[in-house]
Amino acid sequence: MIGKLNHVAIAVVSVDAAANQYKNILGAKISKPLDLPLHGVKTIFVELDNTKIELLEPIGENSPIKKFLLKNPSGGMHHICYEVPNIQEACAKLESEGATLLGSGNPTIGAHGKPVIFIHPKDFNGTLIELEEV
Repeated sequence: MIGKLNHVAIAVVSVDAAANQYKNILGAKISKPLDLPLHGVKTIFVELDNTKIELLEPIGENSPIKKFLLKNPSGGMHHICYEVPNIQEACAKLESEGATLLGSGNPTIGAHGKPVIFIHPKDFNGTLIELEEV
């Protein structure tokens, strides 16, 4: 069902400060910042040849990244995103296998303007999984 690794997401206190580290120290190409109020995050992508790193900063009081940073004040890996060809088929398969889809259980539009869904970490060895339709 899953295809390529789309990105690894890292929660940070400031996406601008973290992006500057990747750009100035590691020489990485950095995207423009993007606010996603529906998801409670400001995001910047570090663009690599074979994948991306998503830097996530909390925005709003109900941001899941704000809650993550309360437990992990220095930041850290938040989730892994895999590509799928059909998000609706992926959701149906996951539900038939007993996986817990987060939020409403229906896909929403993610940072790349494509449908995404998150799978509860309890169902995948403690790792939050995001699926993105490509």
